[in-house]
Amino acid sequence: MMMHDAKAMLNELKAGNERYVANLSSTEKIPIPPPTLVKEQKPNAIILGCSDARVPVELIFDQGLGDLFVIRVAGNVVAPSQIGSVEFAAEKFDTRLVVVLGHSHCGAVTACIEALINPDQYYSPNLQSIVDRIRPSVLNLHEIATASGNDADMDELIDRSIRANVRMSVSQLKHGSRILEDMVASGDLLIVGAEYDVATGKVDFFEE
Repeated sequence: MMMHDAKAMLNELKAGNERYVANLSSTEKIPIPPPTLVKEQKPNAIILGCSDARVPVELIFDQGLGDLFVIRVAGNVVAPSQIGSVEFAAEKFDTRLVVVLGHSHCGAVTACIEALINPDQYYSPNLQSIVDRIRPSVLNLHEIATASGNDADMDELIDRSIRANVRMSVSQLKHGSRILEDMVASGDLLIVGAEYDVATGKVDFFEE
């Protein structure tokens, strides 16, 4: 699958989300995997999304069993294990589209903002590692929001931080791996960001 096919798959995800929002989902539930899927998977897209239970990735894109290679981690952050998973799918299955999927009301991003507002906020070392990965995308927005000395609009700060965090994850995938960087540069891999609105079901893809 080359860039043309990656963009075609991106359009299919957009169309699938439109079906989901319109409650016209065409995907039928499969009780057991078909024999061909048991032997081999050929996912059409890689989705790096958040672990949030309100973001059922296959459903919101109206995709079936085996169509998507889904990587889920709180805050859709990028760490070596996530990069390795994307490399694996891109090389093993020739999957040429990666979508970093954030979502509204993200608890991980909110936790990061709370930690900036209240430095004494305690998180376990493992949760803190997630907060620390989100922090660079949020820090400047928080500083700008509080520079006037007035109280920041928390809802707006969270919304902007969610999108900034997605963009940072996209950048980290594009530049945090020689394998992925070379594939992007040669036109063999398309990496885009998107945000899912948990209230409406709509996915907003960022212009790249």
